[in-house]
Amino acid sequence: MFTGYFSNQVHLTHISLDKKKVKIYVLFCNDHFKTTQGGEHLRPKEFNPDEIVDAAMHVFWERGYAATSIQDLVEGTELGRSSIYNAFGSKHELYEQSLRRYQELKAEKIAVLSGPGSVKERVRALLMEVVNEELSDDKGLGCMTASAALELASHDAEVAAIVTQNLKSFESTIYETLLYAQESGEIAADKDVRALSRFILNAIQGMRVLSKGYLGQDRRQILLDVVEVTLQVL
Repeated sequence: MFTGYFSNQVHLTHISLDKKKVKIYVLFCNDHFKTTQGGEHLRPKEFNPDEIVDAAMHVFWERGYAATSIQDLVEGTELGRSSIYNAFGSKHELYEQSLRRYQELKAEKIAVLSGPGSVKERVRALLMEVVNEELSDDKGLGCMTASAALELASHDAEVAAIVTQNLKSFESTIYETLLYAQESGEIAADKDVRALSRFILNAIQGMRVLSKGYLGQDRRQILLDVVEVTLQVL
């Protein structure tokens, strides 16, 4: 077995030797198929795009956009470079899809707001999910949306639009929960539920950042303090 490069266009991926002949398989980097020396086409590796986006999301989430190389994505997705480019266009486009996938996952997490109990109990449950995620996060992943905002949003319009959409969607879910609670009398009529929803969103994002700065044994208590003060505004 031998692997190497003939040129910028042709990648030698496999040499098979037997007593009569040498079979050479090459991959043309600008094509989405393999071909033999005799012109026979081989089927490309089949894959589920959603699974690839999930795998890429975890790579970007852990490393950030700039620090993630194409080789990191190859290793993380177990997909070849040419297949990544052919399927997703570019590293940036794959990052955009990964960021949208992250939003979908977080939307599932905030479903707790639609659960049973008073509005304070449901908001507490949401905040405690954040606390528990942060305390169990050995890799220090934090919030991918917040990371994207800090790293790229100020100079990348496409990423900024996705970040804004993510945050607005989160805020809207909180707002609808609080508005219903206000209409049912759980929250005072003179409270500004739009401002409250933004305050809670800010508390959640702030806890994720705060957690990264406090790595000692008092980190849990610090986060719990934020939870309790946040609930007092309802």
